[in-house]
Amino acid sequence: MDVSTTNINADFDCLGSMIAAKRLYPDAEMVFPGGQERTLREFFIKSVQYVYGFKRVKDIDLDEITRLILVDVCQTTRIGPFAKVVKRKGVDVHIYDHHVNKSKDLKPSVEHIETVGATVTVLTHLFMEQGIHPTADEATMMMLGLYEDTGNLIFNTTTVKDYQAAAYLLQHGANLNVVSDFIVQELTPDQVRLLNDLLANQSVLNIQGINLTIAHASVDYFVPDIAALVHKLKDMENLDALFVAVRMESRVFVIARSRLDEVNVGDILSELGGGGHASAASGSIRDMTLLQVLETLPRIIQKHVHPQWQVRHLMSTQVKTVNVQDRTAVAHQLLSRYNINAMPVVAGQEVVGVVTRQLLDKAVYHGLQEEPVSEYMSREFHCVEPHTPVDVLKSLIVESNQRFVPVTDDGVLVGAVTRTDLLRHLASSAGVAPHPVDKGLLSRGGRIYKANQIQRLIRNRLPKRIQEILELLGRVADQLDLHVYVVGGFVRDLLLNVENFDLDIVVEGDGILFAKTFATKQGARVRCHRKFGTAVVIYPDNFKLDIASARMEYYLRPGALPDVEHASVKMDLYRRDFTINTLAITLNPDNYGSLLDYYGGQRDITEKAIRVLHNLSFVEDPTRMFRAVRFEQRLDFKIGKQTEHLLSSAVRLELLGKISGKRIFNEILLILKERNPLPAVERMNSFGLLKALHPALGRKTDYLRLFDQARRATDWYDLLYTGRAYSSWLCYFMVLTSSLDSAAMRELSDHLQIPRRYRVILEDQRDDGLDVLKRLGRRRSHSAPKDSNLYRWLKPLSTEVLLFMMAKSGNEYIRQWISHYFTQLRDVRPLLSGKDLQACGVAPGPIYKQLLDELLKAQLDGRATTVDAQRQIVMRHLRKNP
Repeated sequence: MDVSTTNINADFDCLGSMIAAKRLYPDAEMVFPGGQERTLREFFIKSVQYVYGFKRVKDIDLDEITRLILVDVCQTTRIGPFAKVVKRKGVDVHIYDHHVNKSKDLKPSVEHIETVGATVTVLTHLFMEQGIHPTADEATMMMLGLYEDTGNLIFNTTTVKDYQAAAYLLQHGANLNVVSDFIVQELTPDQVRLLNDLLANQSVLNIQGINLTIAHASVDYFVPDIAALVHKLKDMENLDALFVAVRMESRVFVIARSRLDEVNVGDILSELGGGGHASAASGSIRDMTLLQVLETLPRIIQKHVHPQWQVRHLMSTQVKTVNVQDRTAVAHQLLSRYNINAMPVVAGQEVVGVVTRQLLDKAVYHGLQEEPVSEYMSREFHCVEPHTPVDVLKSLIVESNQRFVPVTDDGVLVGAVTRTDLLRHLASSAGVAPHPVDKGLLSRGGRIYKANQIQRLIRNRLPKRIQEILELLGRVADQLDLHVYVVGGFVRDLLLNVENFDLDIVVEGDGILFAKTFATKQGARVRCHRKFGTAVVIYPDNFKLDIASARMEYYLRPGALPDVEHASVKMDLYRRDFTINTLAITLNPDNYGSLLDYYGGQRDITEKAIRVLHNLSFVEDPTRMFRAVRFEQRLDFKIGKQTEHLLSSAVRLELLGKISGKRIFNEILLILKERNPLPAVERMNSFGLLKALHPALGRKTDYLRLFDQARRATDWYDLLYTGRAYSSWLCYFMVLTSSLDSAAMRELSDHLQIPRRYRVILEDQRDDGLDVLKRLGRRRSHSAPKDSNLYRWLKPLSTEVLLFMMAKSGNEYIRQWISHYFTQLRDVRPLLSGKDLQACGVAPGPIYKQLLDELLKAQLDGRATTVDAQRQIVMRHLRKNP
């Protein structure tokens, strides 16, 4: 007799696998050796149409079994009463499973065990090979098992074969509505209480940089399907490895889940009598108390968890090199230009030596600049490969005192690791596990975001369109065999939950080729800048995407525009202004959502600190002083102590005088476009930045009152909803420079190279507006000017100048008069037009303007507010001038 069976705590994978095995062994009886999980029991209760003649153990004569087919199990300890059967001579055992059998206590004649997401996948591929077509009901039950064991095909143990199996089952009628109904289950009240206990009783075990969570609880009654609670807890807490121990009645149930290759929970729980595979395992323990399990489990975990750090996790790519034939002076200049301390010497693609800054400093000191670098390079050095264990690297650096180690692959230079990289790794790995794209340069403190957390932020905080663009960017990069990242302020604001849809994309490789390929797929156009390796992708609706080749910048003199060279993403991020803007998110599908943090950006976001990357940051680009102030105030951060010292030093050295006024003006414009620019203005003044722009701006000025009044005026005007566009920053700029006389204002405009269209307002109209203020100020407070006069004085002035006048004036009556002009007078027009004048018999000519002005004045002053009244004025004119 043939019997098909599974493990003693059957789930949907067990069910689906037994149904599949029935097609391979039509005469086999299907028997559950023990109980079933709650979801499976409910499935049988609610879906009687799927019952396929399962038998109970007591209905089977175990002595009559000649062939035993085991599915989703490969250990005798987990097949209940059938353990005696497999030990009997003459019994033919066939195994179909996705758990690796390390105990080897079974000797099957047929064995199909593959490390895939579910046993159903193993059997489905046998169907595909043998041309077996499941019915729709069979495909549905098999799909239930596949979805359950792969977490809806998103567990990290899911393989390509699992997706292929799912497609095959769907093709043969698998009902996904049934699958979703039974895979997603509501928690019972008992489960909710137990989950609450598990949340309250968690501890973290750190094993060589990997965090594992152990949660426990104890109840006096049986709570079914605690595996569902483990998944809930893992997802809620975003855990990479979780062990749950629950005492229920007389047994301790242990369930484990893992996303990490280094944590094989199947191996760990096998030592407690349980089993499973690398990412999911469980066990039921009778001979130990909960306390004993909690004491034993960490020791077992310690024995099995061994992180495999490799050189590829630490190394930097796109390494700068010097040719073996170059002069010592050239090598010395390269080290200074790129701000690095060591460099490999190459002959073609072969690394033949290493030079250091210390060595070359001495060579230059001794006048050896013209000698070839080959004369003094170090020839005794070791190279490593990307997959070399870090322990080997550590021995090399410590014992051989080699502080710079080239990384080669088949003899070709692909990267480098420095002593600093190793030290940073040793410091940071106390809390972080290795990651294939981190390259070992991890955040120095603060919150560490994992890839799945970043993916969740992208889903929850970004519009669908932005999500789709990011995903497509990664797919295009894979097609071109490139690495692509979204970097800078977008990443910073994503972590801060601040809306920012300006995508800054960096490509390691040909950014222009990437941009053109991407734009073609999106039906967009491209504007390229080949000199800098940058491009702008412009969508039909004018949405823009900035794409650049990863590059580095170096400055030949303070304040000069940088020279640009292609480099790695690490060097690209190093050219950024502040650490909080150096974060990058990988977009390639294999590592989508991985966060690169080489320079402590996450730490400074956590600490709310604005810090430069190096001490010459303000020297190389003095405009960063304004950006430091802007980010500090916008984000409610604080400029770091060292950065504040460097900023003050740069002001004292008058470095602003070394850059163009146009660049300074652009930075001031951005500050004045902030919602409330006053704090930034006061901060600039405290650093002496305003005085550096013009001595008169450094005088004590009541900025608080002026900017507050300007903000009130612009807010009031915005609420009018006039539909007329204006620039609030222009109003604020006039407030900022209100202490300057006409000559000083023109001098400042020249220095900042302000465009002519703005200078008309800032110089000519501002002077006219100040004259009008003086005129209005001489009037008695109760003596309002005629509407016609107010119109004549204010009409030539722009909205920005009028709002500046409201802010500048301390006279409430003057503000009321300007408000009256905005709301009642500005849009007044004569009731008669030129055609009406012609109809009245007025000959065309300059007289039209004179008459229309006279009609407008009469209308404003209330002397002619009807069409008839204005016609009478025209007729009187005709009588006087027939």
